[in-house]
Amino acid sequence: MSLRNYLTSKVFFRQIILATCIVFALAFVFFNMLSYFTKHGQEITVPDLSKMSVEKAEQTLTQLNLDYVLLDTLDYSKEYSAFSIVEQEPKKGAKVKANRKIYLKLNAAGYTFVALPNLIEKTFRQAEPTLKSIGLEVGKVTYKPYLGKDMVLEMIYKGAPVKPGTKIMKTSKIDLVLGDGKIAFDQNELDSLIRQQELKSTHE
Repeated sequence: MSLRNYLTSKVFFRQIILATCIVFALAFVFFNMLSYFTKHGQEITVPDLSKMSVEKAEQTLTQLNLDYVLLDTLDYSKEYSAFSIVEQEPKKGAKVKANRKIYLKLNAAGYTFVALPNLIEKTFRQAEPTLKSIGLEVGKVTYKPYLGKDMVLEMIYKGAPVKPGTKIMKTSKIDLVLGDGKIAFDQNELDSLIRQQELKSTHE
């Protein structure tokens, strides 16, 4: 059979059709295997891990074929149990692939301690934001005679005077004694002045 006759024969067309079917079949198998190995279209919704213990979060993530990494411990918040999850990344509802790591931040076991700053001879307007910036609060404010109005004269914690640098638990209240803006005389100095005036009058 000549080449021309072969190219126009039914055998040739059957072979072309068979070869085309084989190519399509191989392509179908290849792309399905590719999708399987790359987990194409198999996305997992990240669950809400907020307020869970690490053990509970681990169980939840394991069931979803996800992993986790503990990043840090944040400042204590009374809204969460000790060592419960406060933050997660990716956030809840995000779509991820299997074996994705979820990064977690935990609540501390309790409030931390901070060093009391030196507020003596600072104004109340300076003292209040300074205390708040380190997690402390202004408690009771009282006044006593002193030339500098609203100037901090004493810092008191739980009824006792405290010095700068003292370790105080966060969220604690610090009572402040402020000057009332009036001149105050020291009694000893006043007595000394009186004696000097008496001696001066005697000599005269």
